[in-house]
Amino acid sequence: MHVVLVEPEIPPNTGNISRTCAATGTTLHLVEPLGFSLSERHLRRAGLDYWEHLQLVLHPDLMAFLAQVEGKRLWLLTTKGTRFYTDVKYEPDDCLLFGRETAGLPDWLLARYPDRCLRIPMGPGIRSLNLSNAVAIVLYEALRQQGFAGLG
Repeated sequence: MHVVLVEPEIPPNTGNISRTCAATGTTLHLVEPLGFSLSERHLRRAGLDYWEHLQLVLHPDLMAFLAQVEGKRLWLLTTKGTRFYTDVKYEPDDCLLFGRETAGLPDWLLARYPDRCLRIPMGPGIRSLNLSNAVAIVLYEALRQQGFAGLG
């Protein structure tokens, strides 16, 4: 599996997500620009000593990422999605895309992949979930569907 953070802004969120990816053997893709430095102490503290287990790929921008993963299935997580994240069958090489904490994924990207936009159900009046929680929810569903292959 691949978790993709498009222009993440908050170091502790990315740190928590990196820990989740390290624990599950999931590749983490960070699409620049980042709202922080990868040497940020809050980022490192959230990831603790798991950085050595993390498969991290940096991309200079979203177009470079899209070119590199051409042919892979992309799932865009957005509050604008029409289907729940549980409504699809995930495959081992799928990419789960999450946008910036303050803005989500760009509208042009959502328009480019309208059938790939998924959402996490929430009650009325709630704008969104914390990014690291959203990643964990969707990633673990995808891994559950695959029988938690390689995890004990």
